[in-house]
Amino acid sequence: MSANTQSMIFTIYGDYIRHYGSKIWIGSLIKLLKEFGHNEQAVRVAVSRMVKQGWLLSERKGTKSFYSLTTRGMARMDEAGDRIFKFEDHEWDGKWRMLLYKIPEDQRQIRDELRKELLWSGFGSFSASCWISPNPLEERVQALITKYDINEYVDFFEAVYKSEDNLNLVEKSWQLAEIEQKYEAFVAQYSRSFIAHQAAIKQNVLNDADCFVVRTNLVHEYRKFLFIDPGLPKELLPTNWNGREAKLLFSQYYRLLAEPASRFFEAVFEEDNDLASKESGYDAHSHPLIVEE
Repeated sequence: MSANTQSMIFTIYGDYIRHYGSKIWIGSLIKLLKEFGHNEQAVRVAVSRMVKQGWLLSERKGTKSFYSLTTRGMARMDEAGDRIFKFEDHEWDGKWRMLLYKIPEDQRQIRDELRKELLWSGFGSFSASCWISPNPLEERVQALITKYDINEYVDFFEAVYKSEDNLNLVEKSWQLAEIEQKYEAFVAQYSRSFIAHQAAIKQNVLNDADCFVVRTNLVHEYRKFLFIDPGLPKELLPTNWNGREAKLLFSQYYRLLAEPASRFFEAVFEEDNDLASKESGYDAHSHPLIVEE
């Protein structure tokens, strides 16, 4: 249960706590996670692990323990939020960013971590140790080189593809058909429940706690696409890319549940936390940030 608990805690930090000062009392967090069937021990174990991993900081105030996002945690949520809540297709500048590395075997752990980070950022690979992206990720790449201190093992290029059509390069580097299948499954599942919850809200039979659970689960499921969808520009996507339909459904569903879900969170949060730390100008309809574990 702990791994699932940790993943859900990330979602709640990104979708709610990030907008209320990024800090919460452990008791409030336990109460929120109870709505999803996670017990107190699982929450405490997961939070302790997140502290060790560098995502959270612990702070004692009297007899109470509070947990806040680290700089690293907030930076990752900012990056993820920019991607997951970007509903417009972006245009391509026609250039490819290419990263090649040759990291020694005795630094294999760093090499494996780098691969995870590159996949997370949307890079694809059509050959060993050669990663590409059509997106302007220069700052992201430089941050990774600095983080892992691998400048001597890395070469980074900005290039134009001349061998074939650019769509052929996309086909070699990403499994778009598999991603489309997952989007199709998401749309099939959540379009039905969206219609049902629209009716339930109109009939006033869906309470705030229910909306909190449904919205959080929605975000939790949709954010998984961050790990598989590279966020390609429209010029490199299939004409009928069903990721667009999934994004529209997610956006509409999210807004449907936004106000009652936020009311429930605030009702729990305000008991033992400082609501004055709520970010200025935050709106329940705004686009929150998502984090990855």
